[in-house]
Order: sequence, then C-alpha cells, then structure tokens
Amino acid sequence: MKIDPNSSADLSVQIADAIRDAIVNGDLIVDERLPSESELAEHFRVSRPTVREALKRLAAQSLIRTQRGATGGAFVNRLSFEDAYSQQITTSTLLLSMNAVSFETACEARYALERACAPLSAQRRTADHLATMRAEIFRQGQPGLTDEAFCASDVAFHRALVDGAGNPVLSYQLAGAVEAMQPLMNMITFTARSREAIVALHTAIADAIEAGDGQAASDGLTALENETLKLARSVFARRRRRK
Repeated sequence: MKIDPNSSADLSVQIADAIRDAIVNGDLIVDERLPSESELAEHFRVSRPTVREALKRLAAQSLIRTQRGATGGAFVNRLSFEDAYSQQITTSTLLLSMNAVSFETACEARYALERACAPLSAQRRTADHLATMRAEIFRQGQPGLTDEAFCASDVAFHRALVDGAGNPVLSYQLAGAVEAMQPLMNMITFTARSREAIVALHTAIADAIEAGDGQAASDGLTALENETLKLARSVFARRRRRK
C-alpha cells in the first residue's frame, strides 16, 4: 500500500484509497485485522491523526469496523448489499437535490431500471412481496392520508416490486432510483396528482405481477412514467408562468 506524499490530494484520502484498494483486490480479506494506527502511521510515514482520519473514512463507507479491548482494532468488514443501500440512497439524493440531473433524466432512468425488474418480479415474487404491494395500495386509497405518508407508501410499493425480482444487485442499483428519486418525484407532482389515477395504475401493476405477466407489469410502469412526466411538466409550466 503506497501513497504519494508530493500529491496535492489529502493524505488521509490517499491512505483510505490505498486501504480500500487492498480490500477490493483481496490483499486484505474479510475479518482480517488491519495494522494498528502506529503501524499504519509508520508504514505511510504520516501522523497517527492522519491515519485515524483515513480509518474514519473507511468506516463511513462500511469497509471496516472497529472493536475495543485487548483483541480489538480495525477489521475488514463483510459488506452486504443491505449495508450499502443507505450510501446509494444518500448519493442519489444529493445528486438530485443539487440539480446534477434533470427531473426527466432521473425519471427516465428510474423507470427504465424498474421495468427491467418487472418480468423477474412477475416470476419470482413471494406472497409477502405481493401482500406488501396490496397493503400499500389499500393505504394509498385511505382518506386523510398526508402527502408525506402517500410518498412513503409509494416508495414501499415500488420497493416491494423491485425486491420481488429476487436479484440483490438490481435491488441495490434501484435503491437510489426508488428511495431517493420517488420522494422527489412525489413532492414535485403531488399538488397536481390524482391519487385515484395512481392507485389505479398501482393496482394494474400488482394484478400483472400476481398473474405472472411481466409485459403487462412493464406496460403499467410505462403508463405510470408517462403520468408522472405529464404532471411534472404541468407543474414546471405553472412555475415558469408565475415567474
């Protein structure tokens, strides 16, 4: 593991990157104890606080875990897709909130990915996945449901559809698309949205999933995408007129 002391890059970042690369390359294996802070400081020829900052960065990425006591130290973590979900959601949320991508681009990506899950979910979904979708549809039709609660229910519905595909890689990739993009989409469009129309589309998608009809489920998602884009464009047009 090496760093470039003459580089303008922060030393703690370089150290974190070097250790991360060693983990990714298999030079450091899962559950292996890292050298102590003193040993790392000597290896990289930096101060212990610099090493400590690098380890904090790695821990924030769930790449390492720390344990106290005589047998403690920093250990290579066994990273799971579930552990990585929150980072994916946070990154996607930041990108969207900073306007790094347009609403239409985000919408296109989200529904393209979700349509990839539809045929798999139609074949692999469990009774629990379908029950969650049905429960959320029922919840969305309740009078007095707040916009925030409707948004949360919308996320839960689509997460069940995605997880029903039984593919953790797809679920991870869509964590940002569904859980970060959906609330933004809802908050932009809820003032113009017909809840009845959304519930009807969700019902059609759930019916297709239950029937094992992946194409019909995909078609339902396309209809939902078109409805979302139509509402968003009307909202944006009204905002432009007000300005």
